[in-house]
Amino acid sequence: MRDIVFTRASGWIPMVISEDDGLKLMLGAGADANHEPRTFTVPVTEAHLAVIQEDLPRHLLLWAAVLPLCHEAGTQGPLDESAAVALLDPILHGTPADVDALFRRIAWDRSRLIAHGADIGLLEGGQVYRAMRTATETPNERRAQEHHANSRRAARGTVLAPLDAAILRYTGQYLHGSTIPRRNPDAVDPSLLAEVMRVIAIAEQASAGMNIGRDPRRGKHATDKGDWARMESAVKAALSRAHPELVDDAVRTVCFLMCSEAAARSRNAPVDAGEEDADSGTDGRGRKTALTFTDDKDAEQKWRQGSGRTASAAFWEFVAERSRPNNDVFTIEDEAMGEGIQVHFYADSIARITTLRKGRGGAEPEYGVEYRLVDGMSEYRTLVSTFARGGYAALDRHGPWIKDVEEFERARRRKRDSR
Repeated sequence: MRDIVFTRASGWIPMVISEDDGLKLMLGAGADANHEPRTFTVPVTEAHLAVIQEDLPRHLLLWAAVLPLCHEAGTQGPLDESAAVALLDPILHGTPADVDALFRRIAWDRSRLIAHGADIGLLEGGQVYRAMRTATETPNERRAQEHHANSRRAARGTVLAPLDAAILRYTGQYLHGSTIPRRNPDAVDPSLLAEVMRVIAIAEQASAGMNIGRDPRRGKHATDKGDWARMESAVKAALSRAHPELVDDAVRTVCFLMCSEAAARSRNAPVDAGEEDADSGTDGRGRKTALTFTDDKDAEQKWRQGSGRTASAAFWEFVAERSRPNNDVFTIEDEAMGEGIQVHFYADSIARITTLRKGRGGAEPEYGVEYRLVDGMSEYRTLVSTFARGGYAALDRHGPWIKDVEEFERARRRKRDSR
């Protein structure tokens, strides 16, 4: 038989229950192997109950002291009941000096006390009992989260000025740097909002006209790391010139905001958006009407003009669906013209291929193959689009093309070693 003897309105603060074997402090903490919350109990006396009922600060102090023991129990271990019982008298009946001395010796949950209004300065100064004079029954979890975030920054040697903090609040990254940034003007102190918006405007101007494309080599929704790095570098440089006093955290969050917004625009745009301008120098006289796409695992897909997708868009969709670490060579072939290109993602290179002599009388056809190093996804896009619009010959102006395999391998090694 279990009856609730005393509980506070907020619900989470440990309650006192009555069972057949007497009074017990009951609290929930941690989770079991099935991620269900665990419940722990500690035997208490009527004298303990009286203090818990009348003295909110001591009740909260007891909770903060018992919580680490619950976490030590893990997903299925028992609570160290003797250690928990040993906390009762010093916290509930001890003098302020006794309480402070105890909290210097034991592990305790600082965030619980901060959430419930404890004076942070006094807590950090070791005056735990006095710090609880401002305690409230209703918690403010955001207060504890902000203190934790500031403590992490302080450990890295970062101290936020008011503008730094306002920028982090604007992007929603004040508490968690890994959170995807958003624009939250309502989170900023009105007296600082105009200054924050000037910082954002500088970043927008620095990244104007820059895009972050998709990278189908890494899947349908992946973004181009090279594009991201270029935009990040441009924004960072502009902010460093205009506001050298900003801490790295503030600069980083603005860069992240600009880049994540650009990446979202790319993900939400059609795959072939902007493709008409991908190679404006191609006159289209060699435009392809039928192509075959293949990969290194013998998958094959046909494309024909009028299918509703450009050849480039169809090819990159094929790559996004098929690309893997062990499947990183893809070919585009115009069988009628006897020419094609082969991309080698593992080697940052591309080959263009043309039929020099068709096979007759059982003889193998003779092909001409030339190689070129490729610098990032944007170059791959340009080369694929150029071939789709103008064929083998249209790639001439995108050289140098290297015929000798050994010479090409030397060039590839030099590029690799220079990184």
